[in-house]
Amino acid sequence: MNPKIDSHQHFWQFDPVRDSWITDDMAAIRRDRLPPDLGPILQRHGFAGSVVVQSDQSEAENDFQLQNADNYSFIKGVVGWIDLRAANITERLGYYRQFEKLKGFRHVLQGEADRALMLTPDFKRGIEALREFGYTYDILIFPDQLRYATELVAGFPDQPFVLDHIAKPYIKDQKIEGWEQDIQALATHENVWCKVSGMVTEADWQHWQPQDFRPYLDVVFEAFGTNRVMFGSDWPVCEVAGGYDRMLGLVQDYLAGFSVAEQAQFWGGNATSFYKL
Repeated sequence: MNPKIDSHQHFWQFDPVRDSWITDDMAAIRRDRLPPDLGPILQRHGFAGSVVVQSDQSEAENDFQLQNADNYSFIKGVVGWIDLRAANITERLGYYRQFEKLKGFRHVLQGEADRALMLTPDFKRGIEALREFGYTYDILIFPDQLRYATELVAGFPDQPFVLDHIAKPYIKDQKIEGWEQDIQALATHENVWCKVSGMVTEADWQHWQPQDFRPYLDVVFEAFGTNRVMFGSDWPVCEVAGGYDRMLGLVQDYLAGFSVAEQAQFWGGNATSFYKL
């Protein structure tokens, strides 16, 4: 049986300038969130470990998270940041090869003014370099960028990609049209996986109910199948919308009808395979 893995969480030492994305209405997480805060939560829910994902776009972020991973054995992998458009991308990736727990990289595409930045020649050259070094790539986008993502992944069939937060659909507005079709198109590419993560922050933070998510989960599981989906808490961001326990409960309820083997894949097997943990 595969160990349970939380495939998507964050750590930071809160800096109001750097972390300006953490707005006043997210007061619950406007403070340091570090490994000693998460470790007991994972243990309580039977998780053997986690994958920490960058939240700051700097190589200093990589140093910080790799140090955390050195100090806490439950951190099984790190998804860092690198300037994919840099002229010296190959040199930088070569440097990072020494860090066994560094599994892949992510760029905050959702925040870019150029919604199709991922299709620029420089960015694609960076993705090509990731493939050469055996690194994964986490796709962080909003629904309006899904079609660009589909074009990107089609050009790199041997590169492992994972979609973060099911592309942040408009759950609060119960809008599924458009997103559904674009998810189905993206999922036709076998090199793309999907994290069932970050959903509660796209819902009504105070009033969401488990049934609000079922239509979106149905789409994701039907499109990707049980071999290309993985659980991610998006802790501590989930704390603004109900917290770890409640978010986990809604996913557990949804998975209850799946086979033991399918559940094992979702809760850990797929993340272990994708990130080579």
